[in-house]
Amino acid sequence: MSKPVPHNLPNDRPATSDDRPDGSPLPGQHSANTEMARVLKTRPVRFALEPSGGSIAYWQHDPVHEIVKPMADHVIMAYPAGIQRLERRSGKSVAIGTARPGVVTVIPAGATSRWDVVAAGSAGRADSPQLLNLIQLYLPHTTLERIASEADLGAPADLTERIGHPDAITARLLTSGADLLENNTALDTLFRQQLTDLLATRLLVAHSGSAIKVPPAVGGLSPAVLRRAIERLRSDSDTDVSLAALASDAGLSRFHFCRAFKESTGLSPHAFLRQHRLEQAMKMLRDTEASVVTVSAALGYASQTAFAAAFRRLTGDTPSSWRRRMR
Repeated sequence: MSKPVPHNLPNDRPATSDDRPDGSPLPGQHSANTEMARVLKTRPVRFALEPSGGSIAYWQHDPVHEIVKPMADHVIMAYPAGIQRLERRSGKSVAIGTARPGVVTVIPAGATSRWDVVAAGSAGRADSPQLLNLIQLYLPHTTLERIASEADLGAPADLTERIGHPDAITARLLTSGADLLENNTALDTLFRQQLTDLLATRLLVAHSGSAIKVPPAVGGLSPAVLRRAIERLRSDSDTDVSLAALASDAGLSRFHFCRAFKESTGLSPHAFLRQHRLEQAMKMLRDTEASVVTVSAALGYASQTAFAAAFRRLTGDTPSSWRRRMR
């Protein structure tokens, strides 16, 4: 079920953080992460903050029977596992939906309603031991405005409230945000920035109050600009390889830089950087006696465990096993 919710709320309703210069919550509204922690009565299993545009939280929580107070940011939810029964009440309005992999729920900034969420078939029993799985994106409206401006889409329309709405693309993108973080600062920052922009674009296309079509990318980067971007991505691990830095070097917006870079290379900036780091790791493992701990630290991973998990995800093998096979 869908319900248009205006971002510019009437004077008797809470405004959003976009109305305050520093983006902090206004009186009567709450930061999304704080409000969700209160509603879900727990802390997120994982939480990734992206200061330039949004945050992603992964939760495992008990059934919910709470009023969700107005929040400063738009909240987009995906469900990585299981089936849940959703019920939202706002005044006399009641919306019922089913949460499962491949659907999303959207709560626009400033909206408030009562939510009841239980595992399908549990009927809200207190003795049900099953924890519910939830991934959330907290997206400032200013990020939607930036993407709409960079893509020449005009001012973004109001988001549409959704409950258990089929959208495999958004669900897959959001789930990847919780699954693919590698405990590598440069890789994770670039990934979150790309993901936030992709999700904001998707929301404008699929979950706003007006039909929007993003035109296809036309042309890639010039040879000189592409060379500078690749040099930055291949530089030392402590070099700023944020999307903002790459786009600034190219003299483009983040939106247009990502599209042009992929047009030129066939890879997103994050995928290119991840492939380069993998090639560096293979070279060090094959050609030097450096320990796996040393390799992981040289490439910017937080721990040997994090490096080994990322290496195995890309190669199907552990660093030590791969080294033995290559020698």
